[in-house]
Amino acid sequence: MSVEASRMPTVPDTAVGLRADARRNRDRIVEVARELFADRGLDVPMAAIARHARVGVATLYRRFPTKESLVTEVFADQFEACVSVIDDALADPDPWRGFCAAIEKVCTMQAVDRGFSAAFIAAFPDAVDIERERHRAIQGFAELTRRAKATGQLRADFAQDDLVLLVMANGGIITESAEVAQAASRRLVAYLLSAFRAEQAEPLPPPAPLNLRDVLPSGGAGHQVPAT
Repeated sequence: MSVEASRMPTVPDTAVGLRADARRNRDRIVEVARELFADRGLDVPMAAIARHARVGVATLYRRFPTKESLVTEVFADQFEACVSVIDDALADPDPWRGFCAAIEKVCTMQAVDRGFSAAFIAAFPDAVDIERERHRAIQGFAELTRRAKATGQLRADFAQDDLVLLVMANGGIITESAEVAQAASRRLVAYLLSAFRAEQAEPLPPPAPLNLRDVLPSGGAGHQVPAT
């Protein structure tokens, strides 16, 4: 069933004001759905999600009346967590540690994501205000970069485009399991962070003109989300 942009729900706020047991159910459903969507795609039946989350189908539909509302909630949680990584890194009093932590966490999230975010954005291009939050994340990472360079620990020629290059390289990791993908991602990021250190700096070619649209599509048609 195709979902027109005009029918897309706004980002749900279902977690606000829930009782502790209801909140645990909600969080378990969202986590299980994220894993299943990442492993199997967006056409996972709602009944399968309920079974893996150990809740009744009726409970699932009370919390998420449609497949669209559940998929949107999963993406909203994931996208918010990704953006909050930058906020947490900016709050770290050690700029280099914050810079490294932000890259490590974002790349780990990408390894676990396994294409879910791109599929969501293609299916639901207007569900979340991605541009505003993406702009905030870009500005935050620019400040992280400035601070890390000011300490003398980040190489002076590191450019914003290099972050996109890193994420593109990390996104190229294709494995049969999330665990192996995470292990490979950690290894790749460790190599690259070592190369980013000022004391390791060797002359490099100029940075490529890249932007985050190269790694996070802004939308598109063609994906379908069954209502089952």
